[in-house]
Amino acid sequence: MSRIRVAALALVRPDAGGEALLVVRKRGSSRFMLPGGKFEDRESDAACLARELREELGLTFDPEAAVRLGRFEAEAANEPGHVVEATVYRQAAGAGLNPVCGAEIEETAWLALNDTAGEPAMPLAPLLTQELLPRLRAASPSRSPSPGA
Repeated sequence: MSRIRVAALALVRPDAGGEALLVVRKRGSSRFMLPGGKFEDRESDAACLARELREELGLTFDPEAAVRLGRFEAEAANEPGHVVEATVYRQAAGAGLNPVCGAEIEETAWLALNDTAGEPAMPLAPLLTQELLPRLRAASPSRSPSPGA
């Protein structure tokens, strides 16, 4: 299988009872994924994320405020027969953050990380469901022990 290298950002904000994760849906796709994208030329992770977030959402990436979560891979959501290899960073969303759909982004949404009752109402990319949501939910401060624990 061919590999697609990307940089992606898990942008989180406080939400009722926990945190919410910004996800995006690209034009022509049914699945939501993390914002970010493919590298151009010899871009660093920070340069790629800065360019992609500016083009796609009108946002600024602050590498000083971001924490590298690691490198993850899964079946590509939009390119059959490919594996996406993503270097993922986590960053807290600043107050008043207002992502605006640009470039190829059709829709944005905030996905509650504390909602572990079942599958999310929106279709998600394999990288999110298989790799990142379990890690982000386990690390979310909203995770509290169940009653009687």
